[in-house]
Amino acid sequence: MTSGNVTVTDRATQKIATILKGEPAGAMLRVSVEGGGCSGFQYKFDVEREKAEDDLVIARNDATVLIDPVSVGFLAGSEIDYVDDLIGAAFKINNPNAKSSCGCGTSFSL
Repeated sequence: MTSGNVTVTDRATQKIATILKGEPAGAMLRVSVEGGGCSGFQYKFDVEREKAEDDLVIARNDATVLIDPVSVGFLAGSEIDYVDDLIGAAFKINNPNAKSSCGCGTSFSL
C-alpha cells in the first residue's frame, strides 16, 4: 500500500494487521519521527485508537498506519517493511532521505 509517497510492504501490512487484531477495536499503528537516538532522529511505533485530522492515513485490509504531517516530511519516499531474519524480527524503514543510520536501524541523520 502506498500513500503520500510512503509505501508499506505486504509483509509489513500483514504484521500490522496481526498486531492490531490483538488490540481493542479501532486500533491503528502510528509511525512517527522524533528527535533523539544515536544518529539525531529516531523512528517511533505506537498503537493508537484516535487519529488527528491532518494525519496521513494508509489503510489496506485490517492494517491502518497513521503518520503525522511533520513525520511525513522526514519519511517522504520511504518504504516501511517488516523483516524476520537471524538477528530478529522488526519493522524496518528504508528511508532515501537518511544520510546515515545507526546499527540498530531505528535512528538516522539527514
